[in-house]
Amino acid sequence: MQPIHEREPVPRWSSGVSTALDATAEQPRRAGFFFDFDGTLAPIQEDPETVRPAPGIVEPLARLATLVGRVAVVSARPVEFLRPHLATVRPVTLHGLYGLETSRAGDDLITDPDAEPWIPVIADLTARARTELPAGVRVEFKRLSVALHFRAAPELAPQVEAWAAREAHRLGLRVQAGRMVVELKPPVQRDKGNVIADEIGDLTCAWYFGDDVADVAAFDALTQREKAGDGFVGVRVAVANHETGAAVSGAADLVLDSPHAVPALLAAIVAAIVGKDPGARRA
Repeated sequence: MQPIHEREPVPRWSSGVSTALDATAEQPRRAGFFFDFDGTLAPIQEDPETVRPAPGIVEPLARLATLVGRVAVVSARPVEFLRPHLATVRPVTLHGLYGLETSRAGDDLITDPDAEPWIPVIADLTARARTELPAGVRVEFKRLSVALHFRAAPELAPQVEAWAAREAHRLGLRVQAGRMVVELKPPVQRDKGNVIADEIGDLTCAWYFGDDVADVAAFDALTQREKAGDGFVGVRVAVANHETGAAVSGAADLVLDSPHAVPALLAAIVAAIVGKDPGARRA
């Protein structure tokens, strides 16, 4: 499928995506938009603390949130990291740590009760990772998980992966692979797939934007929902990357070149909704 480039302000739709766009414009309050954060709404950085939304992305996302039934971000990041970067997007649901914590429309943070007992285990493991792993590995403590980034030293990948596998086996944790990162998290059956399955049950159309292997589970949730045979339409949007993107792009209906291409797509969707219902211009 033809990628959308920054120089193309109006995306070129496939027939399937056009059908979804029509369904969204016809019944925007029955449509949902779901996004990964790092690599999708925000370019990847060597230091994860410096990651920020791509220029121009928050404005159309905020406008979209006023028009459709549901907007949510489903991220490996903690909710408290996401909040300040998406403060003007209202209403928005934030699912942090693959859904282990959630805040809906600015409400208080809710932590999965099955994950809470693992907080001290993760804290202890984080301290051990900082002592035992080489200096080139960036250890990111997330309260309910610990991420081991080796972007600055990719040659350390085998060592990091072996250490993570050994510790996961010893402690009974789950391993989540990603873009130049390995994450250890509680053995709770919560991932982007079941988060999205929960979110889309009452919708007629849903779009999911992702860039990494964990996002394929969300794509699969849309596919399973389509199989219900009630006319639900899903759109799987991949944001390409040269590290783990092949599996994601191969499962997508639409492929964008980078997070910088997302604003144009969102603006086009907003325009389609407003064009169908002029009253939405005043919403």
